[in-house]
Amino acid sequence: MNLPIRALAALVAVAMFAAPLSDAGAQSLGDRLKKKAQERVDKATESAAEKTVDKAEQTVKCAVTDKACADRAAAAGKTVETTGAGATVTPAGAAAGPAATMRPGEGAWANYDFVPGTQPLYVDDFIRDNVGDFPRRMEFQAGALEIVEWNGARYLRASARSVFHIVLPSALPQRYTMEFDFSAQPNNEVWISFGGDRSIRVEAGGDGGMELYNHTKNIAASGRYTAERGKGNQLRRVRILVDGAYAKVYVNEKRILNVPNAELGNANKIMFEVDAETENPSLFGNFSLNAGGRKLYDAIAETGRVATQGIFFDTGSDVIKPESSPTLKEIASMMNEHADLSLIIEGHTDNVGNAAVNLALSEKRAAAVKAALVGTYAVDAARLATKGLGDTKPATKNDTAEGRQQNRRVELVRG
Repeated sequence: MNLPIRALAALVAVAMFAAPLSDAGAQSLGDRLKKKAQERVDKATESAAEKTVDKAEQTVKCAVTDKACADRAAAAGKTVETTGAGATVTPAGAAAGPAATMRPGEGAWANYDFVPGTQPLYVDDFIRDNVGDFPRRMEFQAGALEIVEWNGARYLRASARSVFHIVLPSALPQRYTMEFDFSAQPNNEVWISFGGDRSIRVEAGGDGGMELYNHTKNIAASGRYTAERGKGNQLRRVRILVDGAYAKVYVNEKRILNVPNAELGNANKIMFEVDAETENPSLFGNFSLNAGGRKLYDAIAETGRVATQGIFFDTGSDVIKPESSPTLKEIASMMNEHADLSLIIEGHTDNVGNAAVNLALSEKRAAAVKAALVGTYAVDAARLATKGLGDTKPATKNDTAEGRQQNRRVELVRG
């Protein structure tokens, strides 16, 4: 498979497979990486002419993508303050332009249909790791990988050809979702693989595109989306939903691929192979791998309540993010189809922070969900009640990232 490099476009290639890499597959990957390295050499002269260095800034501050600057500052005994200077890195949850101010159900989000699984399998934002270290919960294989901090969040930076694994205690279920933030300099790639001949390629900058391959079944699907020109270094949220043979892939709010017979497979080890350089690093962050998911009404009919991981809020706020649209829409449809159903909307938090603050926040968030259902989706307010419980009713222990994510939830209880 020949995957060309696009100049001035940040590229993420995502490959997911069902068995360990064969010798032929490993050799093919090596050939691709060697070819890209040679292409970079050919472009070195042109790239050098375009580079500028702000020496004054580098003495104190370093762009999150500039490892050389950070190394020089550390060698001089100075504190490194990472910034988005040189090439602005916009957080994935705060995309520039109109989408940043959209509410659930508006604009492109009206047709957005990604719903994350309900059972967290692997969650990592690197907050409990040290800056400069490799993440303790991942498995290092090769290359140059370290945690950096920018704008209050942490990211795994690859500054050379690198390999790392996410190792799971058991094989993935039939239905799972995977999400992560990604930012890269032009020409970089990352492959996420479980082995075999099935892959997804995502072009994250410029005139972006995706391709899905299953060579065993001779399947090749492609799609494109319009990305902001000149902002290939933006953080973008990549989302993958697998339901048996079915696969859907998204970048931010746009669904790019919709393949019913992709057969991406299930494994217990996810391998990331990154093609990056010191001057052209790649960033990864906010990994979230979740299992399961079922129709809300089926769960309520069976147990009288259901927890959803599909309603998202701004940090420390009751402002609902637009990617909550699919779950809110499903709740509204459920209410319309079952006229006798009334609900209590419960807000829950983890135990991080002040308990009183968490309680107040959970009450506001439950009220915000009701307001969205009434105002945007025309649900009768008389059929909805709200309740905030803070961290008083955890669904599981708060001693892991997965547990804390599971406890940050909205529950729907039959009234």
